[in-house]
Amino acid sequence: MNTVRTHHRAILQRIARRVMLERGLRPDFSQAALDELSQAQAAATQAPALSGKRHGIRDLRDLPWSSIDNDDSRDLDQLTVAESGPDQGLKIRVAIADVAATVQQNTALDEHAQHNTTSVYTAAMIFPMLPEGLSTDLTSLNPGSDRQALIVEMSLAADGTLLESDIYPALVRNHAQLAYNSLGAWLEARGPLPPEAASVDGLAANLQLQDRAAQALKALRHGHGALNLETIEPRPIFDGDDLQDLQDEARNRAKDLIEDFMIAANGVTARYLSAKWMPSLRRVVKTPKRWERIVALAATRGATLPAAPDSLALERFLIAARADDPAHFPDLSLSIIKLLGAGEYVVEHPGETAVGHFGLAVKDYTHATAPNRRFPDLVTQRMLKAALGGHTSPYEKVALEALAKHCTEAEDAAKKVERQLEKSAAALLLEKRIGERFDAIVTGASDKGTWVRLLHPPVEGRLVAGHADLDVGDDLRVKLVRTDVERGYIDFEGSGQ
Repeated sequence: MNTVRTHHRAILQRIARRVMLERGLRPDFSQAALDELSQAQAAATQAPALSGKRHGIRDLRDLPWSSIDNDDSRDLDQLTVAESGPDQGLKIRVAIADVAATVQQNTALDEHAQHNTTSVYTAAMIFPMLPEGLSTDLTSLNPGSDRQALIVEMSLAADGTLLESDIYPALVRNHAQLAYNSLGAWLEARGPLPPEAASVDGLAANLQLQDRAAQALKALRHGHGALNLETIEPRPIFDGDDLQDLQDEARNRAKDLIEDFMIAANGVTARYLSAKWMPSLRRVVKTPKRWERIVALAATRGATLPAAPDSLALERFLIAARADDPAHFPDLSLSIIKLLGAGEYVVEHPGETAVGHFGLAVKDYTHATAPNRRFPDLVTQRMLKAALGGHTSPYEKVALEALAKHCTEAEDAAKKVERQLEKSAAALLLEKRIGERFDAIVTGASDKGTWVRLLHPPVEGRLVAGHADLDVGDDLRVKLVRTDVERGYIDFEGSGQ
């Protein structure tokens, strides 16, 4: 196809809206939801300033809270802070935006959030779960703004062992909005302290405390078998409205810090609800779907895994594989993730035993830390507030079971939208390179077809010929034979075709 394309962003935005509808998701808010947003905004302008003197709500605004998120994030769900404890221990606090205080059950805003269940982040635009007037303003923990939040407080021993925990409401203030890449560079001694952090007294030292706590939490989890995975996350690079490239988003210490804190906070939340005899939505990854293929994949690299699924043995293999071939480790990680199978939401009722999360090596795990972006987190927050107030569950058993199933299905639909837009963006980049050959790795193999990912650029497509006897994790050489920007199709032939 030799047609010269312009305004790539507009093309991808149009495709994104179409694909949202095809997947049963809503790209736009109803008028009723927008009316509720206007009412919430009007109420906020007339409300008195938040005060730390309200009954039962602590005033923690003076702590050196900061947010750490993507460079372009505007929906800020959590803040973090740390302090030293006895015997080299640490206390960490995670503040979670109190979205439930504004978004009430059985409203038009709630209905839209429940339908989509998540914000959808595509290559060209974001479809927020809640209107931006809420998610990036009234219910976002924005810099310099006083906000009501739920605090997950955790006291840790020096080795990361949880000693005690608590959950309570408080007022907080974000003193610095920090970004993963610049903060990660500083934590890894590759760059200067971000100016936003340097301008806040004591924040640099606090971030170092947070990093120490995160490293201890990570070491403890991985010692129990949490999987050390690193996937490639392509990010579109635009020059104005024209797509120029897809770049890998690498992991760093700042991303790890937030991941480790959120995993710990989600575990505390799950156990708190159980202790209060409250049902909860759990996020689980059950026994790996294709453990036998994981065993075979390890064998091709000279490693032996047990016949039965064993997360600790798999983690040891992954550590060795990263050390042996760091350049190809993201591709191995992607293969393992595909073979583990997708996560899902299930309900744990009082007195039941949690299924657990195989990849994280944790038994108690929910989603609670991103209520602006994920509906299960908002549901969990409502459960949490009911428990804190001594009330019964705000959701009936049958409704909660149906909700868990719906959240799993809608999240899968959202991921398919995001993946299809990644492919449409990639097709825009590759449509002038038909006939070129690339190094690739097999990322999917089933009766439905065989899929491969190029090593560079990080693009995934279907193998339409030359795929006999291939399986996930195999390396091969491919030739680009077709692209379809509208459908997000990228077709390859195997080596020799």
